[in-house]
Amino acid sequence: MATDLPMSPELEQIDGEIHDIFRALQNGFQKMDKIKDSNRQAKQLEGLTGKMKECKRLIKEFDRILKDEESNNPPEINKQLNDRKQFMVDQRVEFLCHLEENVVAQTVETGAQTAATLTQQTEQMKRIGNELDSVHFSLKKASQLVKEIGRQVATDKCIMAFLFLIVLGVIAIIVVKIVHPNNKNIRDIPGLAPPAQNYQINNRRLLWTEAFIGV
Repeated sequence: MATDLPMSPELEQIDGEIHDIFRALQNGFQKMDKIKDSNRQAKQLEGLTGKMKECKRLIKEFDRILKDEESNNPPEINKQLNDRKQFMVDQRVEFLCHLEENVVAQTVETGAQTAATLTQQTEQMKRIGNELDSVHFSLKKASQLVKEIGRQVATDKCIMAFLFLIVLGVIAIIVVKIVHPNNKNIRDIPGLAPPAQNYQINNRRLLWTEAFIGV
């Protein structure tokens, strides 16, 4: 808002800077209403808050210079300049209220988004917990199966070892009978007889047959 009030160069410069800030705040709040992304809203609010602080500093500076020059101005001019300062204060308060409304709205929206995110994370944690329980149950069953297979394999190995020992025993007996056919301490294996003994029996049978035929 431009003014035709007679001001010192210092007051006129500060007044122009405050006017520029008010215009920037107005445009910023208009853009704020169109922004939907929460991150961009937060960034926009941060910029507007910075401008509000700068505006407050300039108004204080305006008031300080005004008081220093008050004795040199007519009462009517001082009144107009004080009214100008009060307008700046009221305008800043109005923007401040608007800023607080946007901050509250963003806080509510952020809280709602956070609550929704937490709900999703809670459900996800529940699903993960259920999956872990299933994995634990599967691992337990697999462990039991491995133990059963291990016991079965151990039993099979024992059986194979026992059969192997039997085979070795049979072979040992056969070898001994072949080497020592007349050893009476070694029993014959049913169905098996030392080759030497079988040969002698066959010879005896052949001689008996020839003698019988010759008679």
